[in-house]
Amino acid sequence: MAGRLIYLIGPSGSGKDSLLDGARVRLAERDCRIVRRVITRSAEAVGEAAQGVSAQQFAEREAQGAFALSWHANGLSYGIPREIDDWLAAGQDVLVNGSRGHLPQTRLRYPNVLVLLLTVDQAVLRQRLLARGRETVGEINDRLARNACFSNRVLAEHDPALCVIDNSGPLERTVECLLACVDGQPVCA
Repeated sequence: MAGRLIYLIGPSGSGKDSLLDGARVRLAERDCRIVRRVITRSAEAVGEAAQGVSAQQFAEREAQGAFALSWHANGLSYGIPREIDDWLAAGQDVLVNGSRGHLPQTRLRYPNVLVLLLTVDQAVLRQRLLARGRETVGEINDRLARNACFSNRVLAEHDPALCVIDNSGPLERTVECLLACVDGQPVCA
């Protein structure tokens, strides 16, 4: 039996990395691998524990077919190692920190993908983004508007393979909701 690709998406600042860190042990108990992305930024950059590579290294790997999925966003390149196909074929579930913009291509390649949409109350998200200090207030407002449009569009599709997880409250509650989705249980509110 083939494993499932579990594709976590959500806006920057929604807490995807914290959620993955909080659920890592319990996902491993379910034989679910969390994939480390390859990103064209230095390994010292603040954020997820990704493998940092140069733009040239990324382009070479991409040309060699080293990625099952790859995309370019926000001035960076992102890749999901091709090994996920081996893990899926071996029956393991594989969770990736994906891209909202790359979701249509992911659905084409992996038709049975389980999509986890991590949402956050807009006021909470605004405070998180302001606290990071990476963007101007105008850039944050633009980001919040894009996020609202994307979420509304995805929710309007009524996709049965979409699980919405709210991360506006305590992280442990969010972890429980993620595990419920992975286990195929009804979504918790």
